[in-house]
Amino acid sequence: MSEDHPGADEAVDHVLVALADPTRRRLLGLLAAHGEVTATTLAEGLPVSRQAVVKHLTVLDAAGLVSGSRVGREVRYTVRPAALDAAARWMATLAADWDRRLAGVKRIAEAAERDARGRRGPE
Repeated sequence: MSEDHPGADEAVDHVLVALADPTRRRLLGLLAAHGEVTATTLAEGLPVSRQAVVKHLTVLDAAGLVSGSRVGREVRYTVRPAALDAAARWMATLAADWDRRLAGVKRIAEAAERDARGRRGPE
């Protein structure tokens, strides 16, 4: 991925693994929509237990996608966009590489088509 940032590959790997689960993606969406929220509040809108929500939040936290802060007896979670931004940059770079490759294939195919027409003569 990037020799400029040691550990960047691993960080993006953690983000992609965390986002592979639909429940975690939904939790991240809920947090993005509602701001700082407790696991109990998040569990109310999902078909999983509060304990399952906490486990999912732990994975998201390890990937750097959310953080929890204690306020009294509660832990409130919030989105941390930096890790998601890094993964999005990696995906954009990958997409740009493929766009360049496909443009090259298109140029070669169009040149071959022109050459073939030139050998056949005018139609």
